Amino acid sequence: MKSLKEFLLFSVIIAFAISCSTKTTKVHPAERPNIIFIMSDDHAYQAISAYDNRLIHTPNIDRLAEMGMLFTNASVTNSICAPSRATILTGKHSHLNGKVDNHFEFDTTNITFPQILQEAGYQTSLFGKLHFGNNPKGFDQFKILPGQGAYYNPEFITKHDGDIVVEGYATDIITDMTLDWLDKERDKEKPFMLMYWHKAPHRPWLMAERHLEDFTSRTFPEPETLFDDYSDRASPAAEAEMNILHHMSWAGDHKVFPELMDELSIPEIGYDIARYISFYDRLTESQKESFMNAYGKVNEEFAKAYPTMTDEDKMRWKYQRYMQDYLGTIQAVDENMGRLLDYLEANDLMENTIIVYTSDQGFYLGEHGWYDKRFIYDESFKTPLLIAWPGKVKPGSRSDELVQNLDFAQTFLEAAGIEAPLDMQGESLIPILTGKEDQWTRDAVYYHYYEYPAEHMVNRHYAIVTKDYKLVHYYYVEDQWELLDRKKDPLELKNFYNDSEYAEIRADLHQRLEDLRIKYKDNTAISQRYIDEFMEDAAAGKVWGISKEKANEIIQRRESVMRDR
Repeated sequence: MKSLKEFLLFSVIIAFAISCSTKTTKVHPAERPNIIFIMSDDHAYQAISAYDNRLIHTPNIDRLAEMGMLFTNASVTNSICAPSRATILTGKHSHLNGKVDNHFEFDTTNITFPQILQEAGYQTSLFGKLHFGNNPKGFDQFKILPGQGAYYNPEFITKHDGDIVVEGYATDIITDMTLDWLDKERDKEKPFMLMYWHKAPHRPWLMAERHLEDFTSRTFPEPETLFDDYSDRASPAAEAEMNILHHMSWAGDHKVFPELMDELSIPEIGYDIARYISFYDRLTESQKESFMNAYGKVNEEFAKAYPTMTDEDKMRWKYQRYMQDYLGTIQAVDENMGRLLDYLEANDLMENTIIVYTSDQGFYLGEHGWYDKRFIYDESFKTPLLIAWPGKVKPGSRSDELVQNLDFAQTFLEAAGIEAPLDMQGESLIPILTGKEDQWTRDAVYYHYYEYPAEHMVNRHYAIVTKDYKLVHYYYVEDQWELLDRKKDPLELKNFYNDSEYAEIRADLHQRLEDLRIKYKDNTAISQRYIDEFMEDAAAGKVWGISKEKANEIIQRRESVMRDR
């Protein structure tokens, strides 16, 4: 524990660093816009009807597309929850902010954009899921879920009231807190920056009671690649452990009752029963009754069908159950989005307010047979992004520019008239938003995923992505390259790396990838440092989702491969 003297000295240093690295310019204080940054967890762009209306109708999120701009090529730098959030807050790639995966702690000496905005006179608040850190810096008010948080009757860590438990459904509660702050705590003499960050639709996909009967009876169209066999890709696609049939759990994910699993002799998958117990035991008696009424019908139908189901039948059944629960949680997100927008309109807060809706990354909704994220393939690499700013952003506009979550910090700072710290690596989206696309020069983005070996077993890889191609390097265990043609093969089913017709394209992408790694200050030495630290913990059994025996097996496999090179 630091002494008070040490703590005060540290605080002075941080404040000095912020004041030295930033400067308020251009925008008069009275004209500085309010900023409302809305983010969901694992919300696939395919599950927003402004992008694709085959799965769900999201009229309230779509309102932002009607009010402002929808981005069709928005992406993340590292498709996993906590690292994505760290990149958003710091405006730096994972290898520089230090939060490369969900395993290692966030380096709290990083300067974040909320700190800078607060220092510049913004009133700041955060409600919902941060995912890491119990005392976020730069906020006048916060009420956050601990870690992943719970859907029902969740705990919250608060800035002023200690730890609290609130009965109800998390998506509704987070909105209640947000509206309460806007109505009662907002200082009308200051611009504000509000972060309204949902837990939904993160696993284990528990929808609100009011949606149970409706969504458990719906049927959804299957993606074209539901039965992908991964035959024409690099080997990491086949090695990954996020296949709906093989890796989704019966009770914990699909709500098959544990006693029915016993009766039908269904083997557990992963921490199946434990996950079920953890969420079911949180429910009140009334909530349990709603749960049992809806899923009782599901279980009755499943009990009749299971004895004769083939693997193909099970895959199709699991896909439908997955979609019912996942999309059911999004229904509540959309409803609550409507509550917020209605409040802003009723209280004349739309005129000088930037409203952003995004997700911490994309998500697989059965594409390639998968759930979860992590890979460079579009469904997890790309993320929804809709931005409204009345009077500044043309209503109903769209952009296909290559923007990333790396860019949020600098966008908000420029909008507020604040020069960003020189070590931030993104680019402000203001030129795109205000119709000055000729000032936007980025033609490629950089991606790097680190968390392996761990849950879902997606191999480490980095990549360059342009509007036409992706060049991907998998570097642990095997050394493999993948070249994806985004226009010719939009479903991303084929690796063109060794195709002679792509020789010039491949060479060009290799050079551009190296240039990007230099630009963003990433290199093999940094990657190896993160590997060494991670593998030491994995071999000791300290990494979530993988046993130390499995980790040591992979270490030995890598050593064998390295000896043969």
